[in-house]
Amino acid sequence: MNDSANGSGQGTRQGHRKRRGEHLMVPRAEFESYYGRPIIKAPSWGARDIAGYFFLGGLAGAGSVLAAGAQLTGRRSTATAMKVSSLATVALSAAALVHDLGVPSRFPNMLRVLKPTSPMSVGSWLLAGYAPAAGAAAVTAVTGRLPRAGAAATTVAALLGPAVASYTAVLAADTAVPAWHGAHRELPYVFAASATAAAAGMALVLGPVTESAPARCAALLAAAAEVTATEAAEKRLGMVAETYREGRAGTLLRAARLLTATGAAGGLLLGHRSRPAAVASGLALLAGSACTRFGIFAAGVASAEDPKYTVVPQRPDEPPDEG
Repeated sequence: MNDSANGSGQGTRQGHRKRRGEHLMVPRAEFESYYGRPIIKAPSWGARDIAGYFFLGGLAGAGSVLAAGAQLTGRRSTATAMKVSSLATVALSAAALVHDLGVPSRFPNMLRVLKPTSPMSVGSWLLAGYAPAAGAAAVTAVTGRLPRAGAAATTVAALLGPAVASYTAVLAADTAVPAWHGAHRELPYVFAASATAAAAGMALVLGPVTESAPARCAALLAAAAEVTATEAAEKRLGMVAETYREGRAGTLLRAARLLTATGAAGGLLLGHRSRPAAVASGLALLAGSACTRFGIFAAGVASAEDPKYTVVPQRPDEPPDEG
């Protein structure tokens, strides 16, 4: 009886193991959508226009902050150069946005109502307030006239600059695009750090070597902050982070890291000694920031087009969810 019981118990345990093993041996999860179409609509924004808008707007906003700092510390040549740079880049940024909208009248139409819950509405009002301030700051710096008005405009542009540099990240994260929405907490920090690196690069290119110390320090801090924020974003994204590492986006973002690190290191080590080295470092920082914006844009498009990142996987042996 004991043998029988033992045999029965052993057989039961083996049966449990077998069934348990069979339960774990399930078919691979499949990611499919109806008729092979994407679950969500990929962004209709043009990469050249909107990614360029992200980059140029960030450069303008962060540049105004550096211009105000340069003015406060007596670095007048750098201050003037950065004010002119911010005016030029915000104008190009607005032109890229209007070009993507297709109809120029759409931009002023967005100013008819201020909707605090809409990043697009808030961003339009930010640009409408920032651009005139940046323009006044640049004109007064170049002409030397109305210094008090110029100082006030410089202050306003510097106060609005951080929001101008980072609100585009909020705009992107407010969409359903997995690579953007999933990183909604970290993306503004990535954009702000990238914009700071670009502005520091512009200061190295345009400003005299004797006034470059703050820009070189800003570049180093921005490069470190961008790496930290990007890694945090990829950690939060989980599987969707593949879009940041593969394909066109992966190539651009790897180039961005290399260029930004090279520019920051070159500026720190050689930027105070050699004008050509400062310019080369600045150009690397600018190129790195541009690659960051275009890479993140490409990652968003890839994540929207692949059903793997937009559907919940379902095993073939499970009944369809009718909830």
